[in-house]
Amino acid sequence: MRLEGKVALVTGAARGIGRGIAMRFATEGAKVGVIDLDEAACQLVVDEIKEVGGQGLALGIDISHEDQVNHAMERIQLQFGRVTVLVNNAAVMPSGTVHETSMKAFDRCVAVNLRGTFLMSRAVIPGMLAAGKGSIIHMSSVTGILGLPGIAAYSMTKAGLAGLARAMSTDYAGKGIRVNSVSPGTIDSPMLHEFLEGQREPDVRRQEFDDMHPIGRVGQIDEVASVFVFLASDESSFVTGANYTVDGGLSVKGEQPQD
Repeated sequence: MRLEGKVALVTGAARGIGRGIAMRFATEGAKVGVIDLDEAACQLVVDEIKEVGGQGLALGIDISHEDQVNHAMERIQLQFGRVTVLVNNAAVMPSGTVHETSMKAFDRCVAVNLRGTFLMSRAVIPGMLAAGKGSIIHMSSVTGILGLPGIAAYSMTKAGLAGLARAMSTDYAGKGIRVNSVSPGTIDSPMLHEFLEGQREPDVRRQEFDDMHPIGRVGQIDEVASVFVFLASDESSFVTGANYTVDGGLSVKGEQPQD
């Protein structure tokens, strides 16, 4: 198993891509801390992990609060030992252009997507420094590269996460900690489903998402999780400061001149 002996924390892991990553990590041998707002929902994922023979711990916290992050770190270290892999996946995605986005929605987006990632990283780094190794992976997005319409605050934070990964990689590469980011395109996930529910013509909009990806469809959760397994494993020991696009060619298409 590719993650045997590793202890991983995955934020936003009660559903969607985060859940998929947590499950894949567990099947690859990692002990997994499942973090999300609702501890009961986290426990359901942990129950699934145990059903496939893995080990997990439900941690219901708000990652934008430092005291809750620190408490979660104490719990997982007590249960499993030092954290060696961190996946910063938790995010919120308010809709709207800049003038349409309320300050409440903007502040929450920044608090979860950026502050939460910063706090989680800050909490695990001392242990990784002591061990001389670790892998931190930020969930960015193709929206941070292309700037897709109608999700200004979300796109801003996702661009920031890719930049943070590059900055962190230069700070910690010589200390054995690798930091990378992953930028998925549109993925068939609960976040997509909720977005479509708010659209005037959901079926038409969904087809548009399929068509905009050169590969001809949106991605699947396990296709993203596979990249995270690679970056968490020792197979990627020479990879740091990278941003992996998992987008069916969307970002390449977006960089091409249009007629």
